[in-house]
Amino acid sequence: MTSRYPAFAPVILDHFAASAAELVDMPIIQPADPFLDMAGEDLRRRIFLTESETGETLCLRPEFTIPVCLDHIAARAATPHRYAYLGEVFRQHREGGNEFFQAGIEDLGEADVAEADARSVADAHALLARLLPGRPLAVTLGDQTIFEAVLAALGLPRGWQKRLARAFGSPAQVEAALADLANPPRAAALPGEIAELVAFRDQEALSREIGAGIARAGLSATAGRMPQDIARRLIEKAELRSVRLSPEALDALKGFLAIEVPLDRAAAELSDFAKAAGLALTRTLDAFSRRVEAIARRGLEPAGIAYDAAFGRPLDYYTGLVFEVYEDGSDRPLAGGGRYDRLLTLLGAEKPIPAVGFSVWIDRIEKAGGEGTPWL
Repeated sequence: MTSRYPAFAPVILDHFAASAAELVDMPIIQPADPFLDMAGEDLRRRIFLTESETGETLCLRPEFTIPVCLDHIAARAATPHRYAYLGEVFRQHREGGNEFFQAGIEDLGEADVAEADARSVADAHALLARLLPGRPLAVTLGDQTIFEAVLAALGLPRGWQKRLARAFGSPAQVEAALADLANPPRAAALPGEIAELVAFRDQEALSREIGAGIARAGLSATAGRMPQDIARRLIEKAELRSVRLSPEALDALKGFLAIEVPLDRAAAELSDFAKAAGLALTRTLDAFSRRVEAIARRGLEPAGIAYDAAFGRPLDYYTGLVFEVYEDGSDRPLAGGGRYDRLLTLLGAEKPIPAVGFSVWIDRIEKAGGEGTPWL
């Protein structure tokens, strides 16, 4: 682990020890399905897939969060529990190389969400400050919880809420979704029987008809999506096309996404937005304010952190806080993380486990450090 960075790893390991995080190692070969199911399309296109002798789909470890969560579930470990890691991960089509090191901390089971979120941001910032001493760092913070609360308060149907939540953090996807909300696209032509079943929202019968069509064509359902998935998606698209957002609601949503202020002003800005738009967001904004206060108690100045209402990160499992840390003046994040409260349940945990974590990109930190950095 330390051979490529003989003086780099001890700095990280010392930080882990000071943070009371248990250092763990995960196998490099991992089952692929959890990543394919949980981590979203961006990661699907980038992982290295292989197959076991028994036909199980495997992959080279593309990140640590999911393996750490799976290991926690398998061990039936008590919570709260903090895990730390330092090791290689593997991605295709990545600038800088397909094999690189990541380090990070996953904080599982802490009931005080505001404190756990603040600790994650502060830990990531403190680790980078140790690795890049004297270098100014910038933090950008977003919150998917607030975005989803705005969508719900605007009265959007559940299907639209899900589509926009999945698009959060991708300006192009959000823009496309808003365009469809303003002017719903026309439906693609479907065979008569299929179109009728979609119109009646009969998912069970539609699944059977699609399955029969796949069989008649001599195709295998396992080669693509299952008939039930195709039926659900066709009905969902039809429901989305039936909704046209009012100009007032569309303007409110665009106004929310345009909010970008220092974190110390964000709660007031969001409160003013909610009042002007007539949206009830009190409980969500109270939780946001508690996190801002907790971040300040951790020694980070909220005035120096950027809050961007449209900011998200390209992994589907985030549910609340999202953040990235940069060297000031750069647009390439050195660390990133966020909250993922639903992930452990989806991975098989018997009860919900709140979770938040971050990772740092070692190669980017090394490049940012330069020859004058003490650990080089």
